[in-house]
Amino acid sequence: MKKILLPTDFSDAATNAFVHALEFAKIVNAELILLHTFEIPIYDSQFFPENYASIYNSIELANFEMFKDEIPKLRTIAMERNLQDIVIKHRLMDGDLIYNLKNAVKEDQIDFVIIGTTGVSDWTKFFLGSNTNSVISEVDVPVLCVPIDAKFKSIKTIGFTTRYREKDKNELRKVLKIAKKTNAKVKSLYVKTSSSDVSDATFKDWEAEFANDNVDFLIIPSDDVKEIILDFILYKDIDILTTIKHKKSFFENLFDSGFSKKITKEVSVPVLVMHET
Repeated sequence: MKKILLPTDFSDAATNAFVHALEFAKIVNAELILLHTFEIPIYDSQFFPENYASIYNSIELANFEMFKDEIPKLRTIAMERNLQDIVIKHRLMDGDLIYNLKNAVKEDQIDFVIIGTTGVSDWTKFFLGSNTNSVISEVDVPVLCVPIDAKFKSIKTIGFTTRYREKDKNELRKVLKIAKKTNAKVKSLYVKTSSSDVSDATFKDWEAEFANDNVDFLIIPSDDVKEIILDFILYKDIDILTTIKHKKSFFENLFDSGFSKKITKEVSVPVLVMHET
């Protein structure tokens, strides 16, 4: 992992995510790229023939000035955390956030996106795929969503939810690499519902394959998947919850607004969303 992208509007949520991004950049030895986007209103030039260009110029200038004023504040945060050696680069782009974010991911060869969320509405927006502007649906790199109340702390335990698909092994290996850098334990959770089609042989196969890794496998029988995941976060002292974006319907059901509210209000842990590969 070499490059982390942090979209920011310089809000409290974005600044909190910036702290997580700094610390994570240190862990994985990456550089941090800050992306600030702004949208220019569409004006009909026939009604503003003389002021047309100046309107756009003034909006661009105002955003540039704000960008210029805010960057030193972020660098001060880095210095206060003794992370001033982290390479921080900047992108100021006009246009739609998602469009620019996708372009930045491609052009800068981004490995990881970190984004701040302010509450339930943000979680619903970012997690549910019904909105084509969903960050997670539109980028194909891992996304770490950081609730505004999630203060950074040492990463000691990483939760990994799995459905025991063969493809999930690739994502578990990626998480184990991150965990190794922080000496963290990975706790893998599978909620075995009454309709589960995963065999005992599959469980044993996973345990054997990852026997030499720092991971525990938990299999809990229940049809209340959401509550089990919530208890898992609370009682296993999970610092980051990792989930894999499988088919849309399952993902939407898991992160509906009700469950999102419980996460943000009761546990406030960052959620790392991996993509099925």
